[in-house]
Amino acid sequence: MTFIAACTTALQFAVVSPAVAEERVVVATTGGSYDAALRKFWFDPFTASTGIKVVSVAATNAEMRAKATAMVKTGNVTWDLYPDGEIQADSDNHKATSEDLAVFCEAFKDRPDLVEDACIGAGARLFSTATLMAYKSDAFPDGAPTTWADMWDTKRFPGGRAFPNFDDPWRVMAAALLADGVARERLFPLDIDRALAKLETIRGDISVWWKTGDQSVQGFRNGDYSIGQIWLTRANALKVEGRAIGWSNQASFLVGDRLTVIKGAPNKENALKLIAFWLNSPDAQARVCEELLCTPPSSKAITAMSPAARAGLPSEEDIRDHIVVPDAAWINTNSALLLERWNAWIR
Repeated sequence: MTFIAACTTALQFAVVSPAVAEERVVVATTGGSYDAALRKFWFDPFTASTGIKVVSVAATNAEMRAKATAMVKTGNVTWDLYPDGEIQADSDNHKATSEDLAVFCEAFKDRPDLVEDACIGAGARLFSTATLMAYKSDAFPDGAPTTWADMWDTKRFPGGRAFPNFDDPWRVMAAALLADGVARERLFPLDIDRALAKLETIRGDISVWWKTGDQSVQGFRNGDYSIGQIWLTRANALKVEGRAIGWSNQASFLVGDRLTVIKGAPNKENALKLIAFWLNSPDAQARVCEELLCTPPSSKAITAMSPAARAGLPSEEDIRDHIVVPDAAWINTNSALLLERWNAWIR
């Protein structure tokens, strides 16, 4: 072997050597303003503190779950973690495709500032938020809509409507039932036939069926709808942009995300370090939730949020009297039926 060839071979081995490979962790997010807030206030400070690079990939919530399932099934896991919905985190599929964090969570169980379920086997709480009714605040001079029934009242509140259309249709059906007069306390189990019949009455007014948070935001920017069921985090991002948007905490469902480590994650230890950094950083939680208008897992973080941001969170009265806490057990048990009926109707 020539000297040049020997040097070239040595260089090739040096480039691929795990010993000198860059430390990293790969996390999936839903992109847009959501990813930007996590990057600015959590990912980048984590990298500055640890030297571990955070690589984020954009995907819808449905794509994240499908990708995680496929990666674990094939044994070719390229992501490390993703935020799964609070409801889905309670499902059998989640347990089959995610690492059990029970042992990791022992270090956080006695933290008085963290909510009781901030870290459990199914994952660590990223934050709590809501899916709710948002509207163009300059479109209704005679009074803004406040209930799901108002969303169905196209005469009093004219304009296009927006709803999500992905693998989690319970919230659209639940809104339809509430609009049809079902009491919050009797919402579950969902009456699927009644819900779809109520949705049929405004099918022609639904101008946006969004699959990603970015689509819901862009539809509002474009003026494609005047009232929509969207995530509070995205509604607040529009408000930060200076858009004329309002929302009703009286027409909302409490939802949240859990940080999920995929079974067989190639950078599992770095993923756990990233989660620990989040739970141990009330300031990072506060800044993210100021940007997205969410409720962080640490009470210290809530205290550190600006008065304006805290005022925008659902009040105790909203939670007590209006906000719906979904029945996760029923939704997971009936998820296949819900999706089958939904897909048949939406065609």
